[in-house]
Amino acid sequence: MSHAIRVQATGGPEVLGWEQVPTPEPGPGQVLIHHAAIGVNFIDLYFRSGLYKTPLPMTPGMEASGTVLRLGAGVTDFAEGDRVAYVSMPLGAYAEKRVMPADRLVKLPETISFETAAGMMMRGLTAQFLLHRTYKVSPGETILVYAAAGGVGLVMCQWAKHIGAIVIGVVSSAEKAAIARAHGADHVLLADEDIPARVRDITQGAMVPVVYDSVGRDSFAASLDCLAPLGMMVSFGNASGAVPPVDISQLAAKGSLFLTRPSLVTYTAKRAALLAGTEDLFDVVQKGLVKIEVDQTFALKDAAEAHRALESRKTTGSTILKP
Repeated sequence: MSHAIRVQATGGPEVLGWEQVPTPEPGPGQVLIHHAAIGVNFIDLYFRSGLYKTPLPMTPGMEASGTVLRLGAGVTDFAEGDRVAYVSMPLGAYAEKRVMPADRLVKLPETISFETAAGMMMRGLTAQFLLHRTYKVSPGETILVYAAAGGVGLVMCQWAKHIGAIVIGVVSSAEKAAIARAHGADHVLLADEDIPARVRDITQGAMVPVVYDSVGRDSFAASLDCLAPLGMMVSFGNASGAVPPVDISQLAAKGSLFLTRPSLVTYTAKRAALLAGTEDLFDVVQKGLVKIEVDQTFALKDAAEAHRALESRKTTGSTILKP
């Protein structure tokens, strides 16, 4: 037997229960992992609250790192004792032990700790595809990044600066503004400012070719107004709530804009894409070009407290759970 966080009915953080569960056995093509660290992400809150639908009861979580305990039939790419990490469906990471499809795992270099891995797989791979694939940022371009002091935001600020971009970050407090600046943001705006007006001033009227918005409902309209003609609105989160239905004619009226809602699941669906993105991420982290900040650590049994901290929007960097 082992322990896991179980959700019997959707709701607030209080529905995250600490329960004893059978230790699963790996089936064909699967690996049993003993978790060392588990990532906490906004998508976990969406499943817990019912915003995203999944059968109940369920164990949340899509991201973790740990050690391979046992192999299922047909698994040849891994061995018992291997250090591994993942960010993938199916849900179930909030557990001491779990089985995962072997083709969703990556081997973790000795130079990257379990804690760093659990704090970077979701955020780092998200930053990788946002900056390199959803909209390929070029040197000299000015980009707008919301939640610039959050987990994804801090990675994006550093990585975009490495590319050679000019980064405008948006944060919710003066304390977070200092953090964003320390991680590469050239200009930092507070969320209660007139963001389009500030962007217009910074860019001397040119506006920006891309906005990366993980805030959602509270920032969506302003984000569209920050874009140059033919610009791309990348909406990839709902920290303030889901974006209401959009009148698509707005995109034409505001300059033939592009709108996308990218998902890490789609961008890493093929193993080759997962491995390529991970190689890119591990490279910039190992070279010190991107530093992963794990600023909050909770015991796995205290997952409810971790969710409350994330929902308060008072966290910075990454939040992890330790079994």
